[in-house]
Amino acid sequence: MIKAAILGSPVAHSLNPLLQTIAFAELGIESDYTRIEVKAGEFGAFLASCDDSWTGFSVTMPLKEEVLTHVKDVSSLALRIRGANTLVKNADGFSATTTDVPGFTHALAAHGRDASGDVLIIGAGATARAAAAACDGVATRITVMNRSTSRVEAISNVVEISDLDFITWQEPNIFESVDLIISTTPEGVSDSLIASIPSNPSALFFDVLYKPWPSAVLSAWEQSGGAVIDGLDLLIHQGIDQVGILSGVGFDRMSMAALMRRHGVKALHSST
Repeated sequence: MIKAAILGSPVAHSLNPLLQTIAFAELGIESDYTRIEVKAGEFGAFLASCDDSWTGFSVTMPLKEEVLTHVKDVSSLALRIRGANTLVKNADGFSATTTDVPGFTHALAAHGRDASGDVLIIGAGATARAAAAACDGVATRITVMNRSTSRVEAISNVVEISDLDFITWQEPNIFESVDLIISTTPEGVSDSLIASIPSNPSALFFDVLYKPWPSAVLSAWEQSGGAVIDGLDLLIHQGIDQVGILSGVGFDRMSMAALMRRHGVKALHSST
């Protein structure tokens, strides 16, 4: 029996419980996967209240960074990006890691793509750092479009191999000179860039959002003739790794991804 939950705020929209319950059922594993609203600053108290019945947790915003101050056993990758999205119960409490980084890599691979060439990351928060880590060493150059300089140091520490540049929000002409664009901003933030989308763009546009689905900027990119990957694929592939971690069971990634995608699309259509 796996007892788990998605923690964060807000989490009412999260498809994690649906998708992971389907995955565990496909593996023949009984599970109880729920949503728990935990706001910023509340994670430590919540963790202290957990009993030994919990198998682990998925963690979303705004807790990914906060996790690191309350869990001693943290993977090197989670420390590198300064964020964790997965907690697993162990003898001493919980261990923390991230499946966001391989989630980006697997989502791209599922579409026959990778991060080679020039990559533009829109935003510089926790999800952007995970994207940068996934692209580092594969991309020739990673350019970060950010509205402030407050997070420059954190994302600079993530990129160890690829060349790294920063540009302001007022330089959207870069859309025509990159191979992959990863938008990591919250709902509506990237909509201001829609007017700058070129006709028949050659770059692949990867939006991490799945609520709203599809996002306005993703729809505009696709309508202009560009290739896209939506946030549901990222959710699925980071979730697949969480299912493997929580269950300790191996399985075929692509068939599981297809199953989760069918149910995810159905749920998103029914909610719109």
